[in-house]
This record gives sequence, structure tokens and C-alpha cells, in this order.
Amino acid sequence: MTAEILHAEVLSANVRVSLATVYNTLHQFTACGLLREIVVDASRSYFDTNTTDHHHLFFEDSGDLQDIPGDDIVVSKLPPMPEGLNVKRVDVIVRVGEHNP
Repeated sequence: MTAEILHAEVLSANVRVSLATVYNTLHQFTACGLLREIVVDASRSYFDTNTTDHHHLFFEDSGDLQDIPGDDIVVSKLPPMPEGLNVKRVDVIVRVGEHNP
């Protein structure tokens, strides 16, 4: 779900709330570990209730996001990390769209 979709649903239920409040709340839930933010591009983020290790299939034409089980993708090599830093998680987003000849 995106913040914009959630905001529209709240407004349709006749609850007045700003988009900024929706974003702030979603980010607080993310910080607490209740949600996971999936950034698909600079202008679009999704908030996922599945916080387990998994990846995503992003359908560019529809904007849909689908889970890929964590074991279905294997990352075999990462670059060296800067001194003092460790990898916390690797997120893979596989982007798909219709083939244009």
C-alpha cells in the first residue's frame, strides 16, 4: 500500500487527515518494525506489512507489488562494506513490464 492510497481510503471514510500525517504515521510504524518501506523509485514508496526477509516483483505498467520469497533469490556477491559497517539486509526489486517490439 502507498501513503496516497491509504490517504484516499481515509478521506473516502469521511475522516479528515493530511497526507503528511499519513506519511508520518507510516514512517513511525516502519521505525517500530511494524511495516517495511519499499522504495521503487524516487517518487513512489510502498509500505509492506510483511516484515520477513523477502523480495519484490514490481509491475511497472500497473504499479502492483508482489512478494517473492526470500529463498527464491540468491545474492552471491556484495562489494566490500566501508569500515565499521555491516550489511543489515539486501532488498531486491525485480521490475517487469510488457515487451515492446
